[in-house]
Amino acid sequence: MCGPITCEDTTSHDHDAIEHLLDLAFGSGRHGKTSYRLREGNSAVAGLSMVTRDTGVGVSGTISFWPLAIGARLSPALLLGPLAVHPDRQGLGIGIALMQEGLARARARGHGLVLLVGDEPYYAKVGFRKLPDGLISLPGPVDPVRFLYLELKPEALEGVSGLAQVPGSAALAVPHAAQGKQQRCEGEDAFHRCVFYESGELDGFFFMIIDLI
Repeated sequence: MCGPITCEDTTSHDHDAIEHLLDLAFGSGRHGKTSYRLREGNSAVAGLSMVTRDTGVGVSGTISFWPLAIGARLSPALLLGPLAVHPDRQGLGIGIALMQEGLARARARGHGLVLLVGDEPYYAKVGFRKLPDGLISLPGPVDPVRFLYLELKPEALEGVSGLAQVPGSAALAVPHAAQGKQQRCEGEDAFHRCVFYESGELDGFFFMIIDLI
C-alpha cells in the first residue's frame, strides 16, 4: 500500500503497459536521454519497481530504481526513474505515493543514496535537493539544475564523487592511474572527458569513448 493508493510490485506482464505509459508521459524520444544510458545493460532493483492500477486506464503509474557505482571507489547509489503517471490521473498524488513507498523500501533494504534527473520543486516534496556542481557526473549531458540527490542514511553523499556508471561496466572503467583520486568528468554525445586531482592539484586526464554503436 502507498497510503490510500495501492502500489503493486511490477511483473513481467506489465512491460507493454509500462512502455505505453512512458510513451504517453515522455514521448518515444526518451531513450536518447542521458539517464537511459545508465539503464541499458542494467537491471532494476528487485522489490523497488512498482505500478499503480485502475480499471479506467490500467497501469496508471510506474516507478523504478536502478543500481549505480560512482567514481573510482565504485560507491553504491540508486538512480530513481522513470517515474510516470498517466495524463488522465495526474494531480491525484500517485507519483508522490510511489516515491514515498519506493524510498521507504530502499531505506529498509539499507540503501543510502538516491540520484535522479528531474524538477526540484516537485521532487523536493519527498526530500530531494540539487546535487553540488561537479561532484558526480553522468555518461552524457545533463542540466546540473535538475541533477538531484537524497540521502537515506546520514552523510551518505560524503566521499562520493566521479562518474556514475552501471555496476561492473567495463566500458566506463576508470584507469588505474586515477584510482583513489578526485575526479571531474564532462560528457557530450559518445565522448567522455575526465580530469583527476591529488591534493587539490591537477594530476592527469583521460578520455573515454562510449556508446559508439
